[in-house]
Amino acid sequence: MSFAEFGGPDVLRLLDAEEPHAGPGQVRIAVRAAGVNPVDWRIREGQFQKVHPIELPAGVGQDASGVVDEVGEGVEGVEVGDHVFGEGSNTYAEFAVLSAWARMPEGLTFEEAAGYPSVVETALRIIRQVGVRPGQTLLVSGASGGVGSAVLQIARDRGITAIGTAGAANQDYLRSMGAVATTYGEGWADRVRQLGHVDAALDLAGSGVIRELVELTGDPQKVISIADLGAPDLGVRFSGVAGSMPEALAEAVTLIARGRLHIPVEKTYTLAEAAEAHIDSQAGHTRGRRVVVV
Repeated sequence: MSFAEFGGPDVLRLLDAEEPHAGPGQVRIAVRAAGVNPVDWRIREGQFQKVHPIELPAGVGQDASGVVDEVGEGVEGVEVGDHVFGEGSNTYAEFAVLSAWARMPEGLTFEEAAGYPSVVETALRIIRQVGVRPGQTLLVSGASGGVGSAVLQIARDRGITAIGTAGAANQDYLRSMGAVATTYGEGWADRVRQLGHVDAALDLAGSGVIRELVELTGDPQKVISIADLGAPDLGVRFSGVAGSMPEALAEAVTLIARGRLHIPVEKTYTLAEAAEAHIDSQAGHTRGRRVVVV
């Protein structure tokens, strides 16, 4: 799957391409599933060209799960035939090269595994950056998607109270993730105030709530956004540069094995349906993850 110009989902094309090969420190997998992330369509639209320019034509996708079929020079601890999940490039494809990976936890399907890498790394990173500690309260705006699902469960595991906002249909889902749930929409900030003091806040949906989050926390330094590119104009940090993916994958494996992290797959798509996956992702209201199955 690739695109030769920036634009809407209609620029995506399913094409025959040369097979990639694992370089030093990499593995190649026969892809079984690829995670659908908002960054995928943001890149396709050209939103990040000023900060992280790419050359066209370009492939799509960064998260995947699959079966190792090629091991690069210097790689140890993994063999052809191993089932892994991780991060790489151009993962909406039959074969993809991963630069960071981990063995899939027992009991996890390929579809489920593909939904974890970027969302867990992002969740761990922004929880660390916002500085929330055990015993404190974290407000998560737009909490029902992949990153929100991970944030809520990691917060619960660390003894952090999480207040999550989402649509009316996802209130029970948020509660199942360990959150105190409330709806967004008119009056949402007052509803949050009635739930108690907020020590820190995360904007995961980019729905124009930065001013309210700053008011609720009392300090723009206590707010992080991963979705509103205008956040810095209000003194709020935009977190878009990934940290250590190997460390995030290792922590994900531990949390999954302990039964402390589970992100459900809401819907799967074929490669030919990638444009539909992007449309659905951009529309929001996701409960868990969306995944392209190869």
